[in-house]
Amino acid sequence: MKYVLMFTSTPELDAAVPPERAQEVYGRIYEWFGEHAEHIDDSGAELQPPDTATTVKHGGDAPVVVDGPFSEAKEVVGGFSVINADDLDAAIAIARSWPALALPGVAVEVRPMVVDYSQFEQ
Repeated sequence: MKYVLMFTSTPELDAAVPPERAQEVYGRIYEWFGEHAEHIDDSGAELQPPDTATTVKHGGDAPVVVDGPFSEAKEVVGGFSVINADDLDAAIAIARSWPALALPGVAVEVRPMVVDYSQFEQ
């Protein structure tokens, strides 16, 4: 089954983590991708900050384009990866090994993907 791991943190994290500690964690993240290569379907990507976002949303008669992120939360999605895992427990085990979880405010959301759209056919 496919799962998306969404790597989140809080906006305050960058200011709170010393640069040498952040560099250490980033090095460990690169190792993590190598260690879990057999499960990774799409390595995903790190995302630019939320203030670079543009949102297209419902606007009545036609979609509306607005600057900035539409989703407002305390957490910010900083990146993602698509993995293959036998079940949710296996996906959670992979997510639990995410190196950045050693930093305060970091989380990994594990979400199953819809890969069979036939369930939506009418």
